[in-house]
Amino acid sequence: MNRITHLLLSSTLLAAVSVTGIRAQDMVYMPSIGAPQLYMQGNQMAYPIIRLNSSDQMELNFDDLDGDVKNYSYTFQLCNEDWTPADVSEFDYLKGFSQIRIEDYQNSTIATTRYTHYHAVLPDPNSIPIHSGNYVLKVFLDGDTSKLAFTRRFLVTNPKVSIQSQLLQPLDINISGTDQHITLKLNTMAINPNNALDQIKVDVVQNYRWDNVIRNFKPNFYVNNSMEYSNDGDINFEGGWEWRYLDLRSLRFQSDRIASANYGKTGTDVTLKPDGDRSALAYSFYTDYNGGFALSSTDQIQNVFTQGDYANILFSFAPKDKTAFPDKDVYLMGRFTGGGLNDSTRMVFNPDNGRYERRFLMKMGVYNYSYVTLDKTDPDARPSFAYTEGNHVETENDYMILVYYRAPGGRADELVGIAKFNSRTGK
Repeated sequence: MNRITHLLLSSTLLAAVSVTGIRAQDMVYMPSIGAPQLYMQGNQMAYPIIRLNSSDQMELNFDDLDGDVKNYSYTFQLCNEDWTPADVSEFDYLKGFSQIRIEDYQNSTIATTRYTHYHAVLPDPNSIPIHSGNYVLKVFLDGDTSKLAFTRRFLVTNPKVSIQSQLLQPLDINISGTDQHITLKLNTMAINPNNALDQIKVDVVQNYRWDNVIRNFKPNFYVNNSMEYSNDGDINFEGGWEWRYLDLRSLRFQSDRIASANYGKTGTDVTLKPDGDRSALAYSFYTDYNGGFALSSTDQIQNVFTQGDYANILFSFAPKDKTAFPDKDVYLMGRFTGGGLNDSTRMVFNPDNGRYERRFLMKMGVYNYSYVTLDKTDPDARPSFAYTEGNHVETENDYMILVYYRAPGGRADELVGIAKFNSRTGK
């Protein structure tokens, strides 16, 4: 087993065995997959959301660190509002072929780490989604969907429901300084549902995170196709703090977050300066990417996708008094990890230095990340920033409101409404 394969086994393969249900997730199943991305064409920070029957396109990029050429293909899976697979045939949501081979690939150059880069623009004219809703992109080998390489979620919208939203300070004095409260009002006249309380579902997502999505809440007012959601306790998110920042655009000229680097013939090992607990610090604003990342380089290279190098990055978080939490796990959170809370993102406590640690193989670029805790004893617990980052009602966050509709006799949820806004600008 070579060095790169060993590192990836420790940071990504465990994610595959942590799946406990049938809900789709952003997962990496093959240890040779590096830096998988799915985003709106031309914008690495843009979450993949396309409009039904439009010319919107997404970009798919990933590396195979075995460095050879493999036969990769992809397919789309339609899912329901809760990300369970929809009980419909592919013919009901895809026009054209169900599988498309990825034919755009190139071997890396210059980089110490050897890899093959793959690229595709989606949807292909020969495979187009014809049903709105939640989708999972599945990338697999040799035309066999059971040989999954990785998955990535995206959305196909067909807006019919208008959405009004407002960000408020919670009335509950216990969370008024730490949480952000959202109220909604929907106009469903365009679909005129027979039984809106059963046919309409609403999800609210913070910073494109699916680990803490708020769903399964009901309107407190409904009349004449107007649905209002304004209960103070329904849609409250921890504010968190602005995300931590890591600059890996150059491995030669080290950024201020790097404590040390070891340059080898086949790769680079980087140790970051330990991150401390920010929960007791006063809030201060600075611009971030709300958990996003983008591959880029300040070195003199022409194409970061085929020439950008990798490094094995050691993250560490130091809790108060250098003591492990007795009843909580600590996770590294960021879109570069896939965003999930599983074995691949769980930090391991090192009693020798009193820190939680985790290694990730990362490509040159700029990254946002944070640390969250999850209660070990409560299966319904939500991830929390309270013990690692702190929570502030003033924090700048992106929110996305998704409205789903199940037609009478329908077997899949349609995504009929979407609204996005920023907690700081309101836009």
